[in-house]
Amino acid sequence: MGWLTILPQVVAIGVVIWRKEVLMALLAGIFTAELLLLFDASSATAIFAPIETIERIVSVFESPGNTRVLIFSLVIGCLIAYMRHSGGVSALVEMMINKGVTRTKKQAGLLTFFTGIVLFVESNLSVITAGILSRGIFDKFGMSRERLAYVIDSTSAPVCILLLLNGWGAVALANMQQSGLENAEGALVGSIFYNFYAWIALIIVLFTIMTDRIHGPLKHYEKAMQQKAEEEQAPEFVGTKARYMIVPLISLIGLIFAFMYWTGDGVIRNGDGSQSILYATILSCLVAYAMMLSSGQFTHIKLVEIGFKGMNELIQLVTIVLLSLALGASLRDLGTGAFVAGLASENLPLILIVPMLFLASSLMAFTTGTSWGTFALMIPIGVPLIQMLGLPPAFVISAVLGGGVFGDHCSPISDTTVISSLAAGCDLLDHVKTQLPYALVGGGLTFIVYIITGLFIL
Repeated sequence: MGWLTILPQVVAIGVVIWRKEVLMALLAGIFTAELLLLFDASSATAIFAPIETIERIVSVFESPGNTRVLIFSLVIGCLIAYMRHSGGVSALVEMMINKGVTRTKKQAGLLTFFTGIVLFVESNLSVITAGILSRGIFDKFGMSRERLAYVIDSTSAPVCILLLLNGWGAVALANMQQSGLENAEGALVGSIFYNFYAWIALIIVLFTIMTDRIHGPLKHYEKAMQQKAEEEQAPEFVGTKARYMIVPLISLIGLIFAFMYWTGDGVIRNGDGSQSILYATILSCLVAYAMMLSSGQFTHIKLVEIGFKGMNELIQLVTIVLLSLALGASLRDLGTGAFVAGLASENLPLILIVPMLFLASSLMAFTTGTSWGTFALMIPIGVPLIQMLGLPPAFVISAVLGGGVFGDHCSPISDTTVISSLAAGCDLLDHVKTQLPYALVGGGLTFIVYIITGLFIL
């Protein structure tokens, strides 16, 4: 279908701009994709498009991994609610300020940044832990939740693609080996140096934290949050004991590592992320529940009410995750990724091949909302370029990996984008809008750096 394959994204983006409504935009995108698929199958009638749209959404639950992500997205709301209502969040914030760990905005930002780096073994673990840990601290210093979402989102994926002892590295390596690349391990390790987007994204985040300079739409949210902080000095819930947050949080982190080890047959980086996070989150909820019940301050009925209230607060985001997964499946069947990937195979000057490969990977990740899916489709395109044109393997692979992360940062249907807004507790569209200027600057600089580097090594 050529250019028609990107029509669903055009429709979805148009609805977002027109109505400022993500759910309607995603539904419109799925409907458009299903309508095109019907025409492609020579079913000229559009009467079945609404039915196919419903069936596409239902089919999301055919994947155990997708179902686990959706259940987790609800259960994490219960865990966060327990931490807040117990007074553990307020108590931990007070303790960290009194101990001098986070006495300034800079220290608060650095705590979030380095938490994301330390937990590089799994991107969602990094995002969720840093988000939950830093929510109350950012509130205390009048920093917006949108700023928190930007920091955790733009730290987790770049770190995961640079420190490759995780699922990201395993997926990339498997695709390289399947594509017939010699010395795939060496190319993957060498890509760390050339992965300019990941390095630039981390530098921009660190610069923002150290200088406290905010740019673009994020300024509006920062100003509103600072005014709110000045008006409301009292915390939402009175601080009790920091252990009500620390123990469930440590349980969450420890259990994720344990389940990653278990599901990976003794190799953490081979573990199943969706299984590990779901199991760990449910058990951490039980830990928080038991601690609150044993305190004598909460009854079973009250705790059930708090848990469901926390899950209810995330219903809209969970619905967005559901529709994003459905849209991604529609686009795969439509061949959107293959079309976008084909843009990289046009006849180009040698020096522009790697920058255009980065751009094509970015566009694919943006339109499909998946970094790993981008790796699966773009690495088989990059490897023949290495073999036929004699391009440096690490240089080419880095463009695919970095492009996948860049497109993911810009995409409103990316799972990491959605989970970052969930972990930070902010609106998805607000997160996308405030992160986009930073990501575009990083992507633009990366494109230029690839051209300049090509002048010296090609």
